[in-house]
Amino acid sequence: MHTVVVGTSGTTPEDVIAVARGNAKVELSAGAIDALAKAREIVDALAAKPEPVYGVSTGFGALASRHISPELRAQLQRNIVRSHAAGMGPRVEREVVRALMFLRLKTVASGHTGVRPSVAQTMADVLNAGITPVVHEYGSLGCSGDLAPLSHCALTLMGEGDAEGPDGVVKPAGELLAAAGIEPVELREKEGLALLNGTDGMLGMLCMAIADLKKLYTSADITAALSLEALLGTDKVLAPELHAIRPHPGQGASAANMLAVLKGSGLTGHFQEEEAPRVQDAYSVRCAPQVNGAGRDTIAYALTVAERELASAVDNPVVLADGRVESNGNFHGAPVAYVLDFLAIAAADLGSIAERRTDRLLDKNRSHGLPPFLADDAGVDSGLMIAQYTQAALVSEMKRLAVPASADSIPSSAMQEDHVSMGWSAARKLRTAVDNLTRIIAVEMYAATRGIELRKGLTPAPASQAAIAAARAAGVQGPGPDRFLAPDLAAADAFVREGKLVAAVEPVTGPLA
Repeated sequence: MHTVVVGTSGTTPEDVIAVARGNAKVELSAGAIDALAKAREIVDALAAKPEPVYGVSTGFGALASRHISPELRAQLQRNIVRSHAAGMGPRVEREVVRALMFLRLKTVASGHTGVRPSVAQTMADVLNAGITPVVHEYGSLGCSGDLAPLSHCALTLMGEGDAEGPDGVVKPAGELLAAAGIEPVELREKEGLALLNGTDGMLGMLCMAIADLKKLYTSADITAALSLEALLGTDKVLAPELHAIRPHPGQGASAANMLAVLKGSGLTGHFQEEEAPRVQDAYSVRCAPQVNGAGRDTIAYALTVAERELASAVDNPVVLADGRVESNGNFHGAPVAYVLDFLAIAAADLGSIAERRTDRLLDKNRSHGLPPFLADDAGVDSGLMIAQYTQAALVSEMKRLAVPASADSIPSSAMQEDHVSMGWSAARKLRTAVDNLTRIIAVEMYAATRGIELRKGLTPAPASQAAIAAARAAGVQGPGPDRFLAPDLAAADAFVREGKLVAAVEPVTGPLA
């Protein structure tokens, strides 16, 4: 475990993952503390003036026209947190909430929000104590940021609502703060609003999805190579000179990965030696680098957007260096929402092409000599028939999840917030899509490794042999009579999900992209 230092210039995807998943400690830099203090001086000066300033001495949203007297402003800040903590539905995952809290702290530390240093320190203390606010699935429209989820986090800072302790038990937040020696915050002008107004939930989920998809796309290159091998396909289509004349970076990387896995294979290149020779392989085999590669390039673009957002200070109003406090629309989640949806589309297409290769492996009319459904005694045994059904059901779900949330908008706040991003919804469905994609790739791996083992008398590539040996050692069983299949598929899922497929192959191939 290491410490992540939060400064004024944003953070990195790696730091988000370290805090959200690795429980890294969080520390405010001296520069951030200084910037927080200077911005707070500006807010305090404006709060003392008779003229109304949005977020400092006014109501919010459609109620912004009311000037709030000084004696009611602390109540105003408490009230906005309490009233906006209106989420419903199942609890959001711990890692998502930790990312949400950390990214809000990142913006607060920029010195553009006007929050006191003591409030920022309490945010860090809560993260470091392993206290995780209870945040619910529904409540964010992605504009003004992830309001309800962030409000539930702010409620914990106030010592109200429920939170999960480091032992995983949900208790009243006040009890958990007291046990950790953390004093609840008493919010002052602008602070309640500043804790709620950001794209932090959708951005945190984007960072984690990118990290997960990077690993999955490498796994998908491996399974595509295994399927090509099991189908006695040709690796000539993976030649670097073919991909150099269409220089999409992701395509070249995927082709190189597949070629590395297939090096030394005794199964490739037999496609013209059969009774019904093929001129070329089917699209799902031959075009794997093009589809996998397009997804890789989509991830690269999404990472660019994420890095820009991670360097941003998202709040409304913001405190500028010249002392102005200005209203703005930077909380709108459109940039993040679009790439979340884009990734869901790419993931659905990757799942679709993987399923087509699995179906080809199971069809005796298209598998080039493999037994029907890769069964031990077809007719008596059903083999992997229903494993492909499960994979197909997951693909169908992936296609529904690829329908963009960001194409929707629903007005709120008495038409003041009349166009919203739905970025939180895009992020939530992408998490499900990534989860399903892992299972789809696992089923392809399961079928392809069985297909390779059924090619008696032919020697697989050394990398393929390593993958098969590791899978079998991990409880992913090989060919044989029908058995209870769900445990095998669960083992295959864990093998891919935990990165063991890539780890098994890379000692042979060297590092894969």
